[in-house]
Amino acid sequence: MSSTPVLTARQRWTGLAVLVLAVTVVALDATVLSLAIPSISETLRPSGTQLLWIGDSYSFVLAGLLVSMGALSDRIGRKKLLLIGSTAFGAASLLAAYAPSAGWLIVARALLGVAGATIMPSTLSLIRSLFPDDRERATAIGIWGAAATAGAALGPVVGGVLLGHFWWGSVFLLNIPVLLLLLVFGAWLLPESKDPKPGRWDVLSVALSMAGVIGVVYAIKEGAAHGVARWDVPVTFLLGAAALTLFVRRQLRLETPLLDVRLFRDRRFTAAVTASLISLVGLSGVIFVVSQYLQLVRGYEPLQAGLAELPAFAGSVAGGLLTARIARRFGARKALTACLLAMGLATGALGWLGQDTTYLLLAVAFLLVGTAEGVVYTLGADLVLTAAPADKAGAASAVSETAYELGTALGIALVGSVVGSIYASGLVVPAGTDPAAAARAGESLGAAVETAHGLAPELAQPLLASAKAVFVDGMNTAGLLAGALLVAAALLAWRLLRGLSAPTAAAEAAAPAETEQVHA
Repeated sequence: MSSTPVLTARQRWTGLAVLVLAVTVVALDATVLSLAIPSISETLRPSGTQLLWIGDSYSFVLAGLLVSMGALSDRIGRKKLLLIGSTAFGAASLLAAYAPSAGWLIVARALLGVAGATIMPSTLSLIRSLFPDDRERATAIGIWGAAATAGAALGPVVGGVLLGHFWWGSVFLLNIPVLLLLLVFGAWLLPESKDPKPGRWDVLSVALSMAGVIGVVYAIKEGAAHGVARWDVPVTFLLGAAALTLFVRRQLRLETPLLDVRLFRDRRFTAAVTASLISLVGLSGVIFVVSQYLQLVRGYEPLQAGLAELPAFAGSVAGGLLTARIARRFGARKALTACLLAMGLATGALGWLGQDTTYLLLAVAFLLVGTAEGVVYTLGADLVLTAAPADKAGAASAVSETAYELGTALGIALVGSVVGSIYASGLVVPAGTDPAAAARAGESLGAAVETAHGLAPELAQPLLASAKAVFVDGMNTAGLLAGALLVAAALLAWRLLRGLSAPTAAAEAAAPAETEQVHA
């Protein structure tokens, strides 16, 4: 890796604070919109499909570009790309805040994804440059992981506070002052680092990776929402899978690949990426659906709903900060498996959530999901950096971040699509309702609530009762499916890490005298 100036301890930890700002704002943007969905539905009147795209276009584009941008950061400089991306993120936030239509908001969210893709891999790889010492780096990764998971969990709380006083676009304007701080202090405090011999940036690899990720994810999303009988679902999936296959084959031939796919031969790397991906499916899906449940089914105000989700935020911070101690005490294999199992059980508890279930059950589920996710994500990032060569930190970090964002997008898409499908098929519209109003109510629960406001009480009450009941049925089913997926991920992680004695940096930091680096 290129030489970097020797920094004092104060400079290193202040630089980490800047990186924490960056990762928090990007992670927060993935979930801050969840509580604004009812307000957006009322103002912009999106269709059910547009509503899902508003939620996940950001994460889809982010996931599609992360590997490419991670490799670009290795080439042009991680600090430089971080500052460029932060400027673009601020501009896209302004576009989203004042979007006049659902289509405009989807485009603005996609542009936020492009900008976010330049920020995320730079933050993790810069940590490697800031902290060459394994012990310090493990602590730094723990703080970084806590910020990333806490940002996602804190999104609904921040959204609730803003929506209690301002319009929905304010959730994007929040980014501006944070990004200004990031630009000023980042330019001053962060060292530049890059791969001294990066090779050329292969444009064809960039195109193949983006086409493959977006194609496969689009097919999964549309298949979950509308079934696989539609011609575009299998066609898009096959085209995406073909693009990913060509991408992998091309990387194996290139002298300086965009992504060294041989990293997946290390089972630590594969287990970490898989665990991060599936754990975020559970976390983001839960937040997306339960945020609507709290407001539209239980009648919480946005701020009240955000505070109700606060245990997830508290748990994610605690989990991230305790990762080093947990890894030392139990080892990476047991820690990763146990936390995925805990997430699966807590997410599956949504299968028993009713319209009037005590909040205590929900609070415990949020706390378990947040804490386990904090450990899984931080430990996963640690395993990725441990397995990757130092001069490829940006590209390797991008794989970890791709799993994070892809998991977020898939969580919203899959859980949202399951709930939407059950809702649309089970909704009973009272006889005598205007056909246009009935069609509108069938789009989503938010649309049904809005439609009911314009109906006579004898029509509005049964419509709302049916809409809330079928939404909860869909949430129950989605919770059980997401829980089963997390349990399967736990079993896979247990199998992949079997027989590997290589410690993580976190474990080494917690007990440097007890561990010895062993390369798998």
